Order: sequence, then C-alpha cells, then structure tokens
Amino acid sequence: MHADNGDGISLTFDDMDTFMTLCGQHDENLKRLGSRLGIKLSIRGNCVSLSGEEQKVELARTLLKQLYDIAGRGTAVGIEEIDRGVAVLSSDPSASLSEVMNHGLRLPSAAGRVVPKSPHQKSYMAAMKDHEIVIAIGPAGTGKTYLAMATAVAALLKKRYKRIVLTRPAVEAGERLGFLPGDLADKVNPYLRPMYDALYHLLDVDRGNRLIDNGVIEIAPLAFMRGRTLNDAFVILDEAQNCSIDQMLMFLTRLGYNSRAVVTGDITQTDLPPGRPSGLEHARSILGSIPGIAFCHLDDRDVMRQPVVSRIIRAYQEDRNGKGKTS
Repeated sequence: MHADNGDGISLTFDDMDTFMTLCGQHDENLKRLGSRLGIKLSIRGNCVSLSGEEQKVELARTLLKQLYDIAGRGTAVGIEEIDRGVAVLSSDPSASLSEVMNHGLRLPSAAGRVVPKSPHQKSYMAAMKDHEIVIAIGPAGTGKTYLAMATAVAALLKKRYKRIVLTRPAVEAGERLGFLPGDLADKVNPYLRPMYDALYHLLDVDRGNRLIDNGVIEIAPLAFMRGRTLNDAFVILDEAQNCSIDQMLMFLTRLGYNSRAVVTGDITQTDLPPGRPSGLEHARSILGSIPGIAFCHLDDRDVMRQPVVSRIIRAYQEDRNGKGKTS
C-alpha cells in the first residue's frame, strides 16, 4: 500500500479481499468516513482518492491505513469502527487503533469479542484488572457499565470469582415507589432493567437466567447490600451518582476477600433531591489518593452510540460551562 502526493492523496491497497472489507458493503464505510470528516473519497479499482481540508484528509489517510491493517488480520470493520477511529485519531493523531482494539475480551455469546474503542476505555479495562476498586465517571453511552459487566462475566467464566453482584440505587424508593403495583421485586424491577439488558447481550438469555436462578449472578437494589460481606465476588454499582454519601460508604465497605468492585456514574445527571450531595462526587473528592482505588474519567469522545449523541453531550457540557449560545 502506498500514498502518492498530488491533487489530494491517493491510496493503493494491494489485497483486494482486505480492501473490500475496509470499504464495507456498497462502500458504506468509506461513505461514512467522508460524511464524518466532510471530505471527498472516490474509488477506482483498488485505489481511494481523498480530497478536502488537508488536516482531515491526513486523518482519513491514517485511519484507512490502520483499519486496512486491522482488517488484514481478520477483524471485522464497519461503520462503528469508522466512527470510533475518527473519534480516537481526532483526539490523538498518533494513537494506535490496533493497540486499543487488542485489549479485548472474548465471550461465548452474540457479543463475541468486546474491545475498548478509545484510549480511555482501554485504560478503564486495564484498571479493572489491576485495582480492587475502580470508579468510572462519564456521560451516558461511554461504555462504563457495559465494559464493567463484560469484564465481570469474563472473569466469572474463567472462575476467578464465584459470583457477580449487580446493583443500582432506586432513587424513587420512597413515596412514589409505594404507589407502584406488585410486590417489592415488581416495584424495583424498572430500576434494574438496564442491567438485565446488558447481561443478556453479554450472555444469551437462557444462560443468564440460569445463572441468576442459581444465585451466581445477583441483581438487586443497593439497599439490599446493607449488612452483607461480599467474598469471591465481582460487584458493580451502577448509576452511582444517585447514591447518598452514606450509601456509597456502605457499598464500598461490603467488599470481602477476593472481591472487586466497579462503581459507575455520571455526576452531571443526578436524580437526588436538590441539596442532597452525591456520594459519587464526594467519593471522587476524598478517595483519589488511596492505594487500590483507580478513577477513570470518560467523555464525549468515548461515546459508543450514534455520533450525534457525542455532539448532544458536548453541547450540554458547553451550556453548563457557560459557553452555550443565548438567544
């Protein structure tokens, strides 16, 4: 593969099968790249010509070369890889997409291989291997919960832990919850549903339900953790921005021997009553220097959803910081 200088840049790809994988069905990958960067891409045989703003053309050249090498090693390349590659290289033009994607987990389910899709996600997954407690803070869609659950499931299947405990605070566990129909399980189930959804994507529904029925995987409201000691467990606290300070202390002190905890949350989206401080934000302010605890911060560049979601998050962040436009 080589690049020729001239009017724009021309890239030639030697292996036609790998090149077709890079282009995608009906050239959807290249169309996506052109749309994301606002540049023009044209294909002739096994050559791609790039033209447009110099900096964006150079980013596209780097991205195509890296994804071609990745596709050549048998890894699927689709529009999601295009989106993530644009995000990663826009943040760090010297980043290695291959290095990021090599830090993955293989799961026996439809999820297949779960890989980090940004340097921050790579650091997050590494932290979960090396620290007893990891606290991940970032906006929705950055993979905080999904990657934690994938790490937990992979560790369980390798028998590093005997069980997984998944928990969330039910912020409506006061007056409103009492008016909901059904028993306690029915009342709190809506708060726990996202955890079931993620679990069933990582494990097929039948296998997930068997592990839940056997008590190997437990999904419960945070209040159910009080008074317990969790040994040989991988424990995940989700939506931790909705914990009080006392609840966070209670959760973090549940860990027993051979256990690991991951706490995830978005401090910009707390549902706590006004004036009630978030246990997640408080933990960030006092636990940063304690050995064994790692803090991982993700941002809009790590969002794994549609690119428009990143732009929405960025707009709200700018508005909160006083940078938004006023009419």
